[in-house]
Amino acid sequence: MKIYQVDAFSQYLFQGNPAAVIVLDEWLADELMQNIALENNLSETAFIKRLDDTHYLIRWFTPTAEVAFCGHATLAGAFVLFQYFTQATKIEFEVKQLGTFYISRAEDGKIVMNFPIRRLEQLEEYPEIFNEALNKPIQAVYSNAQAYVIELGSAQDVMDVHVDFLKLKAFGEMRAVMEAPSLDVAVTASGGEEYPYDCISRYFAPDIGINEDPVTGSIHTAIVPLWAEKLGKTELLAYQASPRGGELFCRILDDERIEISGYAKLYMIGDLFL
Repeated sequence: MKIYQVDAFSQYLFQGNPAAVIVLDEWLADELMQNIALENNLSETAFIKRLDDTHYLIRWFTPTAEVAFCGHATLAGAFVLFQYFTQATKIEFEVKQLGTFYISRAEDGKIVMNFPIRRLEQLEEYPEIFNEALNKPIQAVYSNAQAYVIELGSAQDVMDVHVDFLKLKAFGEMRAVMEAPSLDVAVTASGGEEYPYDCISRYFAPDIGINEDPVTGSIHTAIVPLWAEKLGKTELLAYQASPRGGELFCRILDDERIEISGYAKLYMIGDLFL
């Protein structure tokens, strides 16, 4: 069984977010897929089931859990399909909780992904532990089904913020015990005049085994609409300021959809012996 490892949201190796991709004719057992993701020890492994040359099902696993949505592994999966499995330039992924993702490949190799927007709601009150876990002043806190999104005062604050992962993990475990959603945490700010980006963000998910995610396409379906409204723009260039870093080319569409595009670079092709 072939496995592909791809650096997503980057044109260069060792940047962006690495994801593993496995293309299947039939699903493997859930336990086996979870063990493969654990063995890979990447933020996500994408499993793709082929229906025909243009229609696919996709699921994503972190080392510890299956997740409802992963943008960078979707990009990596589409890159592999376009490169090795189909002559089409447009494909569709069916996703259990989010419907259809429309994916295309541009002439320059950029992968263009059409997702539903997952809007944020601003919170009047938010958990005090965020003030304890972050060393930068909080301007506002938002949330959606995926994460808390914390607005900081400047792009430099986002770049420099120090996170107490033990406190964030404890918060996630506490919410799980309370049978409330255990949400991830992102920080974001406008790029301002210092950086050539409309918004700069970082993303933390220690309770599912990812202290800092290198580039998180899924959360930009929420962060980009937030900054689009604040900045009065429909086309934005976003940057995720992890140590690896990654660029996301974004455009607000009609009907509560968003286009998030990026490049990918193949790192490895291997064989699984199962």
